[in-house]
Amino acid sequence: MDSVFFSTLKLTPLPNASFSNRHFASLSLLSRKFPIRRLSVKASSSAPSTSTANSQTIKIISMPTKPIEGQKTGTSGLRKKVKVFIEENYLANWIQALFNSLPPEDYKDGVLVLGGDGRYFNREAAQIIIKIAAGNGVGKILVGKEGIMSTPAVSAVIRKQKANGGFIMSASHNPGGPEYDWGIKFNYSSGQPAPETITDKIYGNTLSISEIKMVDIPDIDLSCLGVTTYGNFSVEVVDPVSDYLELLENVFDFQLIKGLLSRSDFRFTFDAMHAVTGAYAKPIFVDKLGASPDSISNGVPLEDFGHGHPDPNLTYAKDLVNIMYGVNGPDFGAASDGDGDRNMVLGRSFFVTPSDSVAIIAANAQEAIPYFQSGPKGLARSMPTSGALDRVAEKLTLPFFEVPTGWKFFGNLMDAGKLSICGEESFGTGSDHIREKDGIWAVLAWLSIIAYRNKDKKPGEKLASVADVVKEHWATYGRNFFSRYDYEECESEGANKMIEYLRDLVSKSKAGEKYGNYALQFADDFSYTDPVDGSVASKQGVRFVFTDGSRIIYRLSGTGSAGATVRIYIEQFEPDVSKHEMDAQAALKPLIDLALSLSKLKDFTGREKPTVIT
Repeated sequence: MDSVFFSTLKLTPLPNASFSNRHFASLSLLSRKFPIRRLSVKASSSAPSTSTANSQTIKIISMPTKPIEGQKTGTSGLRKKVKVFIEENYLANWIQALFNSLPPEDYKDGVLVLGGDGRYFNREAAQIIIKIAAGNGVGKILVGKEGIMSTPAVSAVIRKQKANGGFIMSASHNPGGPEYDWGIKFNYSSGQPAPETITDKIYGNTLSISEIKMVDIPDIDLSCLGVTTYGNFSVEVVDPVSDYLELLENVFDFQLIKGLLSRSDFRFTFDAMHAVTGAYAKPIFVDKLGASPDSISNGVPLEDFGHGHPDPNLTYAKDLVNIMYGVNGPDFGAASDGDGDRNMVLGRSFFVTPSDSVAIIAANAQEAIPYFQSGPKGLARSMPTSGALDRVAEKLTLPFFEVPTGWKFFGNLMDAGKLSICGEESFGTGSDHIREKDGIWAVLAWLSIIAYRNKDKKPGEKLASVADVVKEHWATYGRNFFSRYDYEECESEGANKMIEYLRDLVSKSKAGEKYGNYALQFADDFSYTDPVDGSVASKQGVRFVFTDGSRIIYRLSGTGSAGATVRIYIEQFEPDVSKHEMDAQAALKPLIDLALSLSKLKDFTGREKPTVIT
């Protein structure tokens, strides 16, 4: 893309102004309520339009502002309740602080991508971001139609269009609507989330910010494809699907998958949870791969996700679970989350844990997925994820990495050519085709594996099922029984005290100590040194690892918008095939009981039961 220049911009101070000032029609939104809307991202039947403003000069306005507390990003951007983001200058301050934190060459006269999951406040926020970007010298914004673009698609578009970076408007798997969550994050030119060196600078700048630079232009019509130009600044509204779909067609054998989905003896269902993948499901699964239109459920993106919680797990994707565990359920079911980067995979009456999922994809990738025909370069998982992937890496003699929770930690390894396939137990799976986890990629990977196993099966022959593939994997590698207990929106004070108590236990622990029937191998607070750039991430989770390979891990999640989410991870390896079909909760019960008593969770948080069990 050609660079565009801002030689004609003028800077004009605007005293005593704010982003609730009526001077800007789009920004007076901050004191209003908006109806929940259906989001349509159908491609325009006509050619994209192009409009050019008459004036060749656009005016930059300097708006005074003051620091706002609490704008430190978590593991994946800044997330708060909508009512917080619509406070005066709250979003604007963070966006300006971002530009203040980047070297000018990373955005001046450059191209940035803008997209989101379609949740409430995205369309209004998009106008604010566009005007501040222009005010800081960005040359062009590529924005998805209606502000829609999944997180993996934003990463794909950044890479394909060689953009300088991009904004993602999403609170991921958290609920949407006026009373719920909103979020924003920035991805760099490789398509990966901004590293902590940048997010720390952003936070520092939010504490000292004094002005916001923005341009005085009308709101951009996001409902029509095309280019709008004001002087040397332009906004292009793009199809959010096309670049991403083109990439997926280069990764997978679409004809192989189409052969599976067109079989009369194979039934497929996908639950988009009224989230962003509703915009992708029909073009990919139906139009390209031949799935039946009625195989897509909850396929219309809604700003409040249909009053649902767009988190693809056994609790919040209950409708899909009920279908898959019902009488004569489909052969394959999947769901994705709010912004399309997470996934859940199920067979008929069979749940695939995310930890097993990434291991099975890695073990089968070379034969089933053309992108990996030369074999993966390396494998990696987040520290809390089970050790199932480790065993695949060992058998395939591949480099292996254990990183903190947060997809940004995989990016450096990918850019250095050390990593191909990776995953997190929090329903995130992906590869180096982009620099984000990718829900639809994971679904296509599984469909590729099932299709490859059944490619020579004639009608009437028994098909290899999801359960068959998983059980075969366990027989080869052993089973890592795994469960995660989530305690959402705990009081932060009690949750933090619990973690400090556990860190104190770690400091006094000794190898060989007995914890019930378990002997301690080591205990620590996980720290990671990046092998590429040497950066260090500390205090990433309290671990108790026992001599039989069992693990108990405690973390506070950074992906919520209120309070603290306490997560407890429990894992135990079982090589005995005769025990592989035990229920995970039964197999892990002694370890779960130990985890709860060791942490004194009830005493610190007052919680009797977890919100979610995975």
